Amino acid sequence: MIEVERLTKYYGSFAAISDVSFTAEPGQILGFLGPNGAGKTTTMRILTGYMPASSGTARVAGFDVFEDSREVRRRIGYLPENPPLYREMTPTSYLDFVARIKGVPKAERAAAVEHALGATATTEVAHQPIGTLSRGYKQRVAIAQAIVHQPEVVILDEPTIGLDPKQIIGIRALIKKLAADRTVVLCTHILPEVTQLCDKVVIISRGRVVAEDTTDSLTATEDLEQVFLRVTTSDVAADAGAGEPATAVHDHIDDERDDATSVADSDNSQEGAR
Repeated sequence: MIEVERLTKYYGSFAAISDVSFTAEPGQILGFLGPNGAGKTTTMRILTGYMPASSGTARVAGFDVFEDSREVRRRIGYLPENPPLYREMTPTSYLDFVARIKGVPKAERAAAVEHALGATATTEVAHQPIGTLSRGYKQRVAIAQAIVHQPEVVILDEPTIGLDPKQIIGIRALIKKLAADRTVVLCTHILPEVTQLCDKVVIISRGRVVAEDTTDSLTATEDLEQVFLRVTTSDVAADAGAGEPATAVHDHIDDERDDATSVADSDNSQEGAR
């Protein structure tokens, strides 16, 4: 489970994110959306322990990201947009390396690697150099490194980018399988992917949450693309930037709907390697 409350991060006088709050439940796939520069990467880096927040709280699997950072890292898996793969290693040797970094006991390491290979359907290429694999298999190996320590929360940043249609279908099926016993956060710009996969959606714009609801509720009267464009337009984002809370933004959006009706919807391994 993920619980984020009033998370804020300043770079000098610039607020990259401000008062960001949302939750994600076990077994749930959360779509985390926003325009480029909206604050998605900053939020994910804070959740994964790569940087501190200026204020606010965040808890992963019941542990505070700032006070219990080590425990959080044990319970979270992260797939960055550019996965930290080593071309000369095989998936087996690479996953064993990552498992050691993530603190998997030696006696359990072989089983953990085998489980990750099986879960991502990469067993058949387990002993081939990663550099020789197709992009689809490389992405599967990258996802395997995020789950080799069997985390309770998995964050996937653009997991299907650059893949062909067949590979995309395979990765989407894998994501659904991962969510059976985990919380999964999916960061992507592919809105149809969110509609297909995600139970809940959070949209961030100009560093603030401008929408948070179940996918079914958000798309009850318009498709997700229309919702996204509407809530990230300058006037709504500006209202949020002026300090209007997320609930007020929701009310603002609902008012817009009513008015319309009356007149005529972006790492462990890399950090560990250092």
